Amino acid sequence: MAGFNGKNGFASLAVGATLALAPYQGLKAADFGPELFQAVVKLVAEVPKDARSAQTLGTRREGNGVVIDDNGLVLTIGYLIVEAMAVTLEDHAGKSTAAEIVGYDHDTGFGLVRANAPLGVKPLRIGDSRKLEARDPVLVIGHGGPDATVAGVVMSRRLFAGYWEYMLERAIFTSPPHGNWGGTALIGKDGTLLGIGSLFVNDAADRASQISGNMFVPIDLLKPIMGDLLSAGRPSGAPRPWLGMLSTDQFGVVLVTRVTPDAPAHKAGLRPGDVVVAVRDKPVKSVEAFYRALWASGEAGVEVPLTVMRQSGAIEVVVKSASRYDFMQFRRTF
Repeated sequence: MAGFNGKNGFASLAVGATLALAPYQGLKAADFGPELFQAVVKLVAEVPKDARSAQTLGTRREGNGVVIDDNGLVLTIGYLIVEAMAVTLEDHAGKSTAAEIVGYDHDTGFGLVRANAPLGVKPLRIGDSRKLEARDPVLVIGHGGPDATVAGVVMSRRLFAGYWEYMLERAIFTSPPHGNWGGTALIGKDGTLLGIGSLFVNDAADRASQISGNMFVPIDLLKPIMGDLLSAGRPSGAPRPWLGMLSTDQFGVVLVTRVTPDAPAHKAGLRPGDVVVAVRDKPVKSVEAFYRALWASGEAGVEVPLTVMRQSGAIEVVVKSASRYDFMQFRRTF
């Protein structure tokens, strides 16, 4: 994935300006031994051309993964492996190893794969991301050792509502950005894993800022679902209702920007440019409010009444929701 080099000047200046009001001592890659960096591997996933996610995420996806146990279990960001038919890992010495897909959780965004042969590296220890706060120093490590590592700082902990029916209550935002952020390891001062890299953002400090950085999924979200991912490939319990549309906040309304072909929203007649103003007659003025109302409607499969504004006026649309897992045809190969 393309992005900014974490060592570029303007990003570093932005961080410096933000931290100028308080003493700050950052982390350095040189303070840690080689084992820390060797635990981050390159991950390449091959996805069929007819996969539903191929159009938006591509058929060849490259990023990073983090070794988290002695048996080759690798944690990554889920969009790299969703609907993949083959995964390959590359270690610090350039050796490639095939891997099996173990699990995927859409609600957090985590994905798990397991190497088919020993990786010969010491796994990273899982840390406690609940204690991580703004101004804490961190390292963001990608495959490639210290040269692929960015020394940064936590800019904020806050809610993140993604346009693809995804939300985290306390996402981790850091700066400066890592140029190859997908699946990177977020490391705290004690050398433990605190998060997995997901996105490049332009508002790392807050939604009104112009500070570039990365968004990370907190590692503590993995702990309650780890057993389910290992045993069944996905969390237990009924999945959330999913509509299959992209939406964004715009001037106090929820604007539909894209509708996934053949998804529930598409079948119900929703289209780009629609404005969702209510769910079950409850007004919604933000993507966050929209998601909370949608997910409070029940389990996947529930019918969701929406009030939608178009140029012609308000209309009522009932969308029969679905499970994203069924629609995306997640392949567990382990």
